[in-house]
Amino acid sequence: MTEDWLTRTAADQGRAIDAGDLCPLALTEAYLAAIKAHSAGSRIYARLTESRALDEAIAARDRARAGLRRHLLDGVALSWKDLFDTAGVATESGSAVLKGRVPDHDARLLQTMTRAGTICLGKTHQTEFAYSGLGLNPVTATPPCVNDPDAVPGGSSSGAAASVAFGLAAVAIGSDTGGSVRIPAAWNDLVGLKTTHARLTLQGVVPLAPKFDTAGPLVRSVEDCALVLSVMEHRPAPDLRGASVSGRRFLVLDGAPFDGIRDLPAQAFEAAVDALAKAGAQITRTSLPCVSDALALSAVIYTPECYAVWRDQIEAAPEVMFPPVLERFRSGQNHLASDYIAAWDALMRHRATYLAQTTGYDAVLLPTAPNMPPNAQRLMDDHAYFTTENLLTLRNTRIGNMLGLCALTLPTGVPSAGISLMCPPMADDRLLRLGAAAEAALSVR
Repeated sequence: MTEDWLTRTAADQGRAIDAGDLCPLALTEAYLAAIKAHSAGSRIYARLTESRALDEAIAARDRARAGLRRHLLDGVALSWKDLFDTAGVATESGSAVLKGRVPDHDARLLQTMTRAGTICLGKTHQTEFAYSGLGLNPVTATPPCVNDPDAVPGGSSSGAAASVAFGLAAVAIGSDTGGSVRIPAAWNDLVGLKTTHARLTLQGVVPLAPKFDTAGPLVRSVEDCALVLSVMEHRPAPDLRGASVSGRRFLVLDGAPFDGIRDLPAQAFEAAVDALAKAGAQITRTSLPCVSDALALSAVIYTPECYAVWRDQIEAAPEVMFPPVLERFRSGQNHLASDYIAAWDALMRHRATYLAQTTGYDAVLLPTAPNMPPNAQRLMDDHAYFTTENLLTLRNTRIGNMLGLCALTLPTGVPSAGISLMCPPMADDRLLRLGAAAEAALSVR
């Protein structure tokens, strides 16, 4: 039955379409039916693009029949976070401030992926303006976590993760400014790729902090990540064949990533590292002061940029915003320009130091999140809890953003606990090959 394919990897779906065993139109119809029937469908999808999806699926079916498929993902159905512009369809970035915003053109990445034959199912809910790692959004909707219906799913690409985890899309396209792909991927047992900043075009993407914003996939396998990246960049997918962790040198980043870590993610991470070591990886552990120094600059670097981007719009209608998100934005007005410039100068030095100190390693390892998905109602009722959990949630992932790295989160096998690999900027292909090797090692434990 077509419904049996909804939770398979995008690569498996593509191969089945290629073999004539799966019809893109039937697959798309099955996804649309599943979304409408799902009890949380309206909490996951902000809006469907049903007519578009069916038209694209018919075209994909016809190409498949004629032997004219454009890519392995031709005919595979995707969800798009509600900050990627869709022509003639509202794109509101999870905020009532942008209610009724309807762009005239698709985002450039959506254009590229549509030309390759992928199918746009619709737009997924997200944290307001993508400015929280928890996924809580009482303004629009809070999607569920696949492992705990009472918990938040992680953010800001909350609906993106839920759409794949619940079998309502094969691939989700999200964004990552401080962890917004990796946190929801980890908490929903998915693979999530934070691409190198500026590697992918963000034309037609609602910004948060342009010096940090990135786009990336949330999927079921590293192979799917590689295929999505190949479509986005219109090039062959990175070669993952024969990837092995044997003899690879991994640095476990001690220190800051483990401050205040909860027991379950810590135990899951250590078990995953042990599995990599048993598969032949060489593991070294050390702390790097430059990491803590870089993290200490987060507030003075992030918040002024975010507030500068959205100050006029949010101050014109602050009453329609979720107060904790509004508060985070407004904190950006408290920093001097001289402090912001000095912080960037310092951050560039820390980036150079980090790269010099990690140059002998294939990748750096750390727990994706130091906590588990918090209870949604408690976050709503306890402002202090929201603040502390949000900061803790994003602490580890923000390391990759602050240092300008590419990063990949993989499931550890423990629900809602991920392990991340980080590589230098523009080493995304190397990262994916290492990720495929690590994925294989973790799957045979």
